[in-house]
Amino acid sequence: MFNSIIKLRLKQILYFLLKFYIKTYSYIYFRNIKLYGLENIPKDGGVLYSPNHQGAFLDPLLVGAFTPETITSLTRADVFNGPQKWFFDVLKMLPVYRIRNGYQNLKKNDATFKQCYSLLGNKGNMLMFSEGGHHDEYYLQTLSKGSSRLAYQAQMKYPKEKIYIMPVGLNYGHHKQARCSLHFVFGTPLLVQDFITPSASEAQIINQVKEALTYKMKACLWIPEESNQYEQQKKWINAKNTLLEFSDLKEKLALGEGLLSPKKISGRNLLGHILSLPNLIPLWITRVVINRSEDRVFVSSIKYASGAFLFPIWWFCSTLTIETFFGLSIALLYFLVSLATLFLRQRILLI
Repeated sequence: MFNSIIKLRLKQILYFLLKFYIKTYSYIYFRNIKLYGLENIPKDGGVLYSPNHQGAFLDPLLVGAFTPETITSLTRADVFNGPQKWFFDVLKMLPVYRIRNGYQNLKKNDATFKQCYSLLGNKGNMLMFSEGGHHDEYYLQTLSKGSSRLAYQAQMKYPKEKIYIMPVGLNYGHHKQARCSLHFVFGTPLLVQDFITPSASEAQIINQVKEALTYKMKACLWIPEESNQYEQQKKWINAKNTLLEFSDLKEKLALGEGLLSPKKISGRNLLGHILSLPNLIPLWITRVVINRSEDRVFVSSIKYASGAFLFPIWWFCSTLTIETFFGLSIALLYFLVSLATLFLRQRILLI
């Protein structure tokens, strides 16, 4: 009993330390972060956050870090296999089993969803990606019924409690490069009770919730849906235009006017290679990991993790080695040059 309490407290401490570190580091990884609608988050009931899913593992980290409350999220069960399970436990992630995980494992979802209902019914906070899978498109994909069904079933089990679905828009200035902009939009919440009527069936209510959620999630995105202008709109999402406020950029993208096109700089790649030299080893390791990944959507997540852990380790070890052989002044100079060239490299790549 005592050991269980200690383990629980340690996990809680680690969760908040990671939350603080991820939030702080995000202001370094991204050139600028614009937060909108935090005041829309309900405080009188359970909240199921429903963000779009453009950034693979990066998305739940950001939502967890920038929302004020503790969030429990659902993720695919296969990532819980192996030593990394403790990390997902600390991040308060629950496994969801699918047919590809083995038909015999589907029954395990009963325990997971029972926890979800209890959390939402007791004013807890959860995260679920309504699009179902991740992607690297700016517009909203067709929503599955998963989050709408989960919220509805939780409401049925706790009919007197308020349960909300919170639409969230993660708008990345670039899907593969660090030091881009991020517009983080919290929309207007859906109160599940508003959709429940005696004359409507469960299927009808779930469909109505899904349709309303689709509309509200589109309002949180720069590009709500695919159009004939989409390829040009993607080109307009660049370092200059993403400095605009969310509503201004969304409107200009829809109208197709008043936006700057990306600059073409001769010798950009050569200059980028030169600026890579002080950080050649961690950049090379990051590239190797990316090349081995079978899913291109994970590029931003890999780079984010590399910047959060690999680069600080590299700078610490290399600076300490240089200080040992050449003195503190040379070591500090090397460290500052490494930082400056890395930031300048990313700035050039995003122009």
